[in-house]
Amino acid sequence: MKSLIMIILSVTIGACAPPQLKINDPTVTLGPIASKYETAGNRLIAAALKDTSGFERLAEMCDTFGPRFSGTDNLEKAIDWILSEMNRDGLSNVHGEAVMIPKWVRGNESASMISPWKKELHMLGLGGSIGTPPEGITADIMVVSSFDELEEMADEAKGKIVLFNVPFTNYGKTVRYRSGGAVAASKAGAVASLIRSVGPYSMNTPHTGNSRYEEGIRKIPHAAITVEDAAMIGRMVNRGQNVTVNLKMEGRYEEDVPSRNVVAEIMGSEYPDEVVVMGGHIDSWDVGQGAMDDGGGCVAAWQAVKLMKDLGLTPRRTVRVVLWTNEENGLRGGNAYRDAHKDALDNHVLAIESDGGVFKPSGFGFSGSDEAFNMITDIGKLLSPIESGKITKGGGGADIGPIMREGVPGMGLRVDGSKYFWYHHTNADTWDKLDRDEFNRCVATMAVMAYVVADMDERLPRKVEQ
Repeated sequence: MKSLIMIILSVTIGACAPPQLKINDPTVTLGPIASKYETAGNRLIAAALKDTSGFERLAEMCDTFGPRFSGTDNLEKAIDWILSEMNRDGLSNVHGEAVMIPKWVRGNESASMISPWKKELHMLGLGGSIGTPPEGITADIMVVSSFDELEEMADEAKGKIVLFNVPFTNYGKTVRYRSGGAVAASKAGAVASLIRSVGPYSMNTPHTGNSRYEEGIRKIPHAAITVEDAAMIGRMVNRGQNVTVNLKMEGRYEEDVPSRNVVAEIMGSEYPDEVVVMGGHIDSWDVGQGAMDDGGGCVAAWQAVKLMKDLGLTPRRTVRVVLWTNEENGLRGGNAYRDAHKDALDNHVLAIESDGGVFKPSGFGFSGSDEAFNMITDIGKLLSPIESGKITKGGGGADIGPIMREGVPGMGLRVDGSKYFWYHHTNADTWDKLDRDEFNRCVATMAVMAYVVADMDERLPRKVEQ
């Protein structure tokens, strides 16, 4: 019995202990930059992995404020709280930068199959969609599997609700039906459009997201239904059954409203005007909690800067955390940051974005000069203890895109994306889906990269304009 108790205690203690680091991995040869920063890198990694405060702070934000959609009190109250907490952390230059953002209101909505049998369809209106008349739109469903098929069958679409029943392949290919489905269906004469939710896995969870209209094309309501319901309706129609749906939506735009980008810093000790900026977007869709898209990325970047301060690691250049507003349905925050800092962009050394969830990180995708890529690759070797130092060419993010187009080198955190689109833009994007150790590895990965780039002797070189 004693030996059994010892085994149980051993397993329990092992499960709770932070993961062991492969410090000084003999298979990794550090270059000149990494060799200089090995001790600092290991300190940041060790501190991040044993931390609990960042992950709990993310939970507090998600649970207290819920989804943080542009134009809502939830978003602005969350920003107020973040600014207060950043001041409590002792970060420098904590402030909000004003941004006017769009306000799309979902309102009440429903979708009901009324024949051949009655069923409430789980649905979410797509961002920017117009509403229906108060009584809704009742029409037969026409199912297509591609834009090409819709064009071939366009003479059958008039007066119908077009359903794009397109299985998920990858986000880039499948999201086209969310963004452009209403335009294509309207051109064919449809009265409304539905899409199969953009995701590889579902438990009756519809996915929202932004959509668009085109000038001169009649606007029609546009919504997403679940993978399960779309597949079912597709099978029914293929059998020759007539499916009729009633769609009710109150979606509408109201006047633009004020919001803010959140900014905080560790001031550089020698070159305070030179900046490494990193962060994520603080707004989310109006469902779930926005835990992984992108609350996790925001808090991880914030925690990375806090760890530098807590460890007394003050870099030569300034490290600035920015939580951009309105990425989901406008990108106003990213554009406003570019405009507000346009005269200082020559001194933006690097921009880092985390907007793919805070799952297990593998490294970064980098866009910049070849010389800078080689330097970043060397710095990445410091992350070999947590297997998150792989640097690949090509990367960035939506919010840093505007300043990258002005010449600022950019990089995006790469993580295990195998489950990200299970939860993306759904009511299931909640804190409980995340793992503390994976979150902490994201914190460590961004902290090491940002600190070394901000502190190293040589400034990260840019591409030479031809």
